[in-house]
Amino acid sequence: MSDQQIKDEIFNVVWSACDTFRGVIDPSGYKDYILTMLFVKYLSDVRKSKVAEYTEKYKDDQTRIDRAMARERFTVPEDCTFEHLYAHRDDSDIGQVINTVLEKIEDANKAKLHNVFRNIDFNSESNLGKTRQRNQRLKTVLEDFANKNLDLRPERVGHMDIVGDVYEYLIGRFAAQAGKKAGEFYTPAEVSETLARLVAPQDGDRICDPSCGSGSLLIKASKQVGTKDFSLFGQEMNGSTWALCKMNMFLHEVDAARIEWEDTIRHPQLVENDALMKFDVVIANPPFSLDKWGQEMAAGDQYDRFHAGIPPKSKGDWAFISHMIATALESKGRVGVVVPHGVLFRGGQEGKIRQHMIEQNYLAGVVGLPSNLFYGAGIPAALVIFDKSRPAGAKEDVFFIDASREFEQGTNQNRLRPQDMDKIVETFRTRTVIDKYSHLASFEEIEENDFNLNIPRYVDTFEPEPEIDMEEVQKDIVRINKDLAKVEAKVDSYLEELGFKS
Repeated sequence: MSDQQIKDEIFNVVWSACDTFRGVIDPSGYKDYILTMLFVKYLSDVRKSKVAEYTEKYKDDQTRIDRAMARERFTVPEDCTFEHLYAHRDDSDIGQVINTVLEKIEDANKAKLHNVFRNIDFNSESNLGKTRQRNQRLKTVLEDFANKNLDLRPERVGHMDIVGDVYEYLIGRFAAQAGKKAGEFYTPAEVSETLARLVAPQDGDRICDPSCGSGSLLIKASKQVGTKDFSLFGQEMNGSTWALCKMNMFLHEVDAARIEWEDTIRHPQLVENDALMKFDVVIANPPFSLDKWGQEMAAGDQYDRFHAGIPPKSKGDWAFISHMIATALESKGRVGVVVPHGVLFRGGQEGKIRQHMIEQNYLAGVVGLPSNLFYGAGIPAALVIFDKSRPAGAKEDVFFIDASREFEQGTNQNRLRPQDMDKIVETFRTRTVIDKYSHLASFEEIEENDFNLNIPRYVDTFEPEPEIDMEEVQKDIVRINKDLAKVEAKVDSYLEELGFKS
């Protein structure tokens, strides 16, 4: 069986389990239950495989088996496996049984899983219904996950990133169902990959996402490194999304990732020695134009992140960008951020901050994306790249790409095709000027535009109307009039034959 066939089998099993919750709670909520159960199944299947391996290796010597299992990535007690839950699927308090198992798994793996399950309640009447309904739903989910096709043992899927793929598949499907709420936890894979390739993480890099959501952008960035020599950091304000991100890191075997749970602007947690941690790569898809982002504390910010200016209270885009630039390493840090187009041209305080960033020579490029790429948001977005290795104040060129017209149109969302992503990345890296696609703008040109970065000011995509040959048009009119006269004469003759006067 091919890798893709195995994936498809697993995708179908897990997605069918979602039917249990449809119409009961919002998709943005039931993803927590499905993905938590997926994580428990993953831990159980890995445990089962390892127990079998060590049993054969140590000839049923239980002491040596237990010692070997204690050195594994996760400790899963015997009464905390998926098989244990499945055996109790008919219990009258199955919701509480699942909650207890999650608590025990947390306690057995405190260094890694502390608080990861605290936001999920399988015994919630408000979410899952009254006892009888809740018990039936949970029994159905357990039976769905017991399907033989949902086999996550390493010997079956070992060389594939199958669990990570399942996770991202589900996140994407949930995002499609969840509409606007999807933006809180998911960035489309093609956008994540394009941004990750543009900032080009290298061996040894520290990579950070200060609004990491479910962690897809961090994972995409880590895969660009090509080795295991990297470290991941993130911060997320939403508790359930933070838990999903933690699980996502473990599912992708990035166990050392440091993911903090707090408001990045008001309470940054990635600090050391009372200063912001610095990173080689900082990437993010912050919430677009966030209202009430924390302007009230910006003037007194102890980390001086807003020295270029304080963004307006109702639009936090430049607050996140300012934080990201402040946490990028001096003389080498790269920053990549997804923004709404208003960030490029809005005036007032935002215009002053934008001007400062350009005058400091941080801005390396702007990439306009097609509209309707994001779930529940039809507006087009842009990728903005900053590079602190550019000489401070040198007033170098800025590279613009308008990739808004090259995409695959979908029923609900559009998507970037592989060739679209490749063209963006290659054009950006080589800074190749392509008619109606890209432009290398000088500092003076941007200054003349009052530091407005609206892409049409720099990439001319105007398609001229074809020239009209008036002489030929006149000939066509004469010919048409002659044909019309013939038709009218024939109609008159028919009317006379019928006794009517024309």
